[in-house]
Amino acid sequence: MNSKFFTAKNVALLGILTGLVIVLQLFASAIPMFGVTLNFSLIPIALAGIMMGWLGGTIVGFACGFVVFITMAVLGQEPSTAFLFQTDPYILSFMCIGKTTLAGAVSGLLCKYISKYNRAVAVGISSLIIPIINTGVYMLGMVLMKSSVAQFLNLDVSTASVVFAVVFGIIWLNFIVEIIINTLFTPILYRVIKVIDKR
Repeated sequence: MNSKFFTAKNVALLGILTGLVIVLQLFASAIPMFGVTLNFSLIPIALAGIMMGWLGGTIVGFACGFVVFITMAVLGQEPSTAFLFQTDPYILSFMCIGKTTLAGAVSGLLCKYISKYNRAVAVGISSLIIPIINTGVYMLGMVLMKSSVAQFLNLDVSTASVVFAVVFGIIWLNFIVEIIINTLFTPILYRVIKVIDKR
């Protein structure tokens, strides 16, 4: 680990963002509204990547994914996830933990690179990439576990294809909402934190 990363300021910020992502994942990761779910748990991951680089984004992203894995798969709060954990444990584990961990790491790397040219653009792109990677890895996992998902839904192959088309349509709609939430709130909160920090 990089000793320069673990300054008192970074450790405090990391603790706050990790605590926030856990609370948001447990209580505000799937707020239903007009047929879609509002997910605010990706915002702390983006803030960590923007403010502390790839390592901060990775740690907060891992914390978010680990909470998803424990609550949904291990404790069985979501029956479909618990079932898939029994049939495809490795793919499901990577999907739960890997999607937000990877998103946080890439967000931090992009922010560091693009900040050399334009900080505002770097913050915007880092906010945008989180839901893209999060949804992309989730959809890849669903495709890899297609037969298990069909088994859980008790469907044959032809019917499963139709159901998957509908499910991916819903995922796409939620993806758009996640992009709007993340790219709207993350830059605002980042500016607020910077103003408070200067004072």
